[in-house]
Amino acid sequence: MFDLKGRVAVITGASSGLGKQMAQAYAKQGANLAILARRVEKLEELKKELQEYNVDIISVKCDVTSTEDIKKAAQIVEEKFGKVDILVNCAGSSKDAGVLEMTDDEWDFTINTDLTSVFKVTRAFANIMKKNNYGRIINIASMYGLVGNDEIPTIAYHASKGGVVNFTRAAAAELAKYNITVNTICPGYFYTELTTEVLKTDRFQEFAKSHVPMKRYGEYGELNAGAIFLASDEASYVTGVILPIDGGYTCV
Repeated sequence: MFDLKGRVAVITGASSGLGKQMAQAYAKQGANLAILARRVEKLEELKKELQEYNVDIISVKCDVTSTEDIKKAAQIVEEKFGKVDILVNCAGSSKDAGVLEMTDDEWDFTINTDLTSVFKVTRAFANIMKKNNYGRIINIASMYGLVGNDEIPTIAYHASKGGVVNFTRAAAAELAKYNITVNTICPGYFYTELTTEVLKTDRFQEFAKSHVPMKRYGEYGELNAGAIFLASDEASYVTGVILPIDGGYTCV
C-alpha cells in the first residue's frame, strides 16, 4: 500500500520546514517531484539530498503570491512530466498581531501568502489534473484554522488558515467529478524556520505542556504518514477531510 512510484508530486514551500519534510516523504515512496519555492539555492540543496531515492526531481522558482510565477511553474512542470498527480500547498508565512493592532499591510500579506496563494496554485495545477481525470490535492492549514488561541495574537493567521479549511471543502465538492480529491492537514506545533524562535522559549514550552495532551511538540516526520495516505491511490474515497495532526490540541 501507499506506493507512489510513477506519480508526480508538486510541493510548494519545499525549501524548508514542513514542505521539505513532505518532499522527503514522497521521494522515499518513489514519487517524482517538482519542488517549488522562492529560494532556488535551498531547492537545489534538497534536490541533492534526495538523489539517493533515484526519483526524477526538478526545482522551480516560484513566488506563490505571483499569478505569473504560478502559471510559469505549472507550464514547466507539465512540459517536464506531462501530468500532475499530487499537489501539496505548503508555502506560507504570516505577520503576527492582534485584531486591535494589526495593520492593513500585515493583514493583506498574511491573507495573500496563506490563503489566496492556495487558491491560485490549486487553480493552476488542478487544471492539469483535470486533463488526466486524476489528482490528490493536500493543503497545509493549521490547528489555528480550527480554533483560536490566547497565547499569541495572530488574527490574520487564524483567519487565513480557517479560510484554507473551508476552501478545501468547497474545492473537494467541485473537483470530485474529475476524480480529484482535496484534503487538508492541520499541523499542531512543529519546529520550522517560522516557529522555532517562539517554540523554544520557556514560556511557550510550558504553554504547550499545559495545552497539548501529548505534552510535547510534533517531531520531524510526524506529518508524513498523513501526507502519504492522502496522496495515495488507496485514499480514493477520502475527500473534503480536515486532518489535525496536533498531539490532541484540538480535541480538548
